[in-house]
Formats: sequence, structure tokens, C-alpha cells
Amino acid sequence: MTKTPDSELNYRDAGVDIDAGNRLVERIKPAVRRTSRPEVLGGLGGFGGLFHLGSRFRDPVLVSGTDGVGTKLMLARALGDHATIGIDLVAMCVNDILVAGAEPLFFLDYYACGRLDVDAAAQVIEGIAEGCRRAGCALIGGETAEMPGMYAGGDYDLAGFAVGAVERENIIDGHTIDPQCVLLGLSSSGAHSNGYSLIRKVLARAGGIEDNAERARLMLQPTRIYTPEVLPLLAEHDIRGMAHITGGGLTENIIRVVPEAFGIEIELSAWQPPEMFAWLAEAGNIPAAEMRKTFNMGIGFVLIVPRDRVEAIQTSLVGRGHERPVTIGRVVPTVPRQARVRFVQDPTDCGERPGQ
Repeated sequence: MTKTPDSELNYRDAGVDIDAGNRLVERIKPAVRRTSRPEVLGGLGGFGGLFHLGSRFRDPVLVSGTDGVGTKLMLARALGDHATIGIDLVAMCVNDILVAGAEPLFFLDYYACGRLDVDAAAQVIEGIAEGCRRAGCALIGGETAEMPGMYAGGDYDLAGFAVGAVERENIIDGHTIDPQCVLLGLSSSGAHSNGYSLIRKVLARAGGIEDNAERARLMLQPTRIYTPEVLPLLAEHDIRGMAHITGGGLTENIIRVVPEAFGIEIELSAWQPPEMFAWLAEAGNIPAAEMRKTFNMGIGFVLIVPRDRVEAIQTSLVGRGHERPVTIGRVVPTVPRQARVRFVQDPTDCGERPGQ
């Protein structure tokens, strides 16, 4: 018996639309161009992004970071709002490399999906470009991967990669931190991009996104990018250490940059966390210790500085139109058999009080 030949197949039949990918590239080109810096060589569409360090650095050390946005993506998809999730992606990476004192230079992204929705993807990547613009770095490349079978039709995932540079002699690694230092907190713009598996569980327990649409949209507020405020400080002030408050919250992130001989005390009454955190704790019946270990509680970035430099640093920030950071704690000698991170209510030794 003669077998009937199978019909011809093409890549689109398998679920991958190369033409849609080409349309996406054309659509995002204007947004990408707005992030360009003089050091960028070539344009979008090559096999690799080219960046010339030039002669501005004498002894540069490259600092790299990679991250994603986690399940905040699921909230963005549920709300049908993809405009700011790209800012989150950039922020999570550039804030991390800022901790070492690095100026972010360029950024690359990876966008993976089950079926390429050009409109949604363009919103995401335009958000990435906006994040790069805010951070002062160039978006010099990226990858869009359409993978049917790996992801469901409308699902997508993101990864980002940031590269920055710092003079070797100016690397901030915390080795000069001592008990004369205090913790200065810069406010967050919300939950940033951590704890969203728990946030979504709380929303579901409270009736779902439909019953909490306003709160859900508030929780989609993009992660704050701290480079415009912090980078100018590094050339002017004695910044001993910095911490980006991400997964692990206040409990685990600040102590990562503090020498083992010391611990920290965080004064809980030094600032008022945004109302959204109180709602999450109540609606989810989440213990206070779990909240502090999961969320930033309104403090997104911490500077560790000598006590006698606090006022000058505050004046510098306010003079540039930025917020006045609040003293949220101090560095203390390590006490045997005592946790290196302590949360206290007594404000006596933690410096400035709100309103002063």
C-alpha cells in the first residue's frame, strides 16, 4: 500500500513566528536608542553588544549582576499591565551592582514566552528601556525566545544582566564598617520584586484580585532605582557599606555587608512602613518576624556611614531634590550567643528621629 505523503511543516506550524519576532525588534528600536551612551558601538540587531570603556577609568573593575522579577510577573499578567515590569527587571540588577559602588554601564535582557504577543512584549521591553534610562545605562542587546510547550500560550518570563564598573580603589565592600557607623534607610516604592508568591497567596485569601484590584495595582508599582541618588554621594562622602533590600528582607540583607566582628540593631519605630505591609500582615495573618524576613517594609536601600557624616549626607541628598534618609539603626559589637541582627524598640542609640 502506498503511503500518502504528509503535508509540509514550517516553523510557524510548530508555534514559532519569526516574523512576529522581527516586528517586535522594529517596534522597540526607538526605545532602545533612547538608552544609548557614547561608549556604545553599533546598534540593535548584531550578534553581540559592543561597549568601549574608553579612558574615563584608570583601573576599572567590572561588576556584573543578574536577576529576574519572580512571580510579580503573574500579577502583571493577571492585571493585563506589562508597562512597568521591565523597570523592575533593570532595578533588581542595577541596585545590586550599585552596592559595590559600581556605575551601571550596560544591560541585556532575556524574554522567553510560549507564544509571542508583540504588543505585550513591546510594553515589557519598552519598560526595560525606561529602567535603563533611569539608571543611566545602555540597553545594548537582548534575546526573545518563543518556546511553545515550555511555556503556556500567554506566559512569559524575564531575566536581566547588568554590567557596571568601579575604580579598584573605590570598591565598597564593607571592610571599614565599625560600631561608629549607623544605618541610613532610603524608602522603597512598595514591595519591589520580592515576596510576590506570598502576596498572591494573601490576595487569594482576601477574595482574589477582583475584590482587591486597587491594592493589586498598588503592588505592581515598579522597583525604585537608586543609582541617580547614590552614585553622586560616593565621590563626596564616606560611605562604608550599602545593602539592597531584596529577598530576605531587612533581616538578611544588611548583615551581608557587615564584618563578622559586628552586628546590627534596627530600630523599628524609626520609620512607618507603608500601609500595604500592615494590610498584608493582617489579611495573611503573617507574623512580624516573617514580614521582616520577606519584605523590605518600606526601606529599599541602606547606606552604612559614620555617625558624624549623617547630616552632611542628608543635606547632599535634599540639596539635589531627593528624600532625606532616616537613621534606622546602628552597628554594634557582636555579642556571644546573640543574633547578629536585632530589632529593637528603644530609639536611644539609633540617632535621628523622624521629623527632626
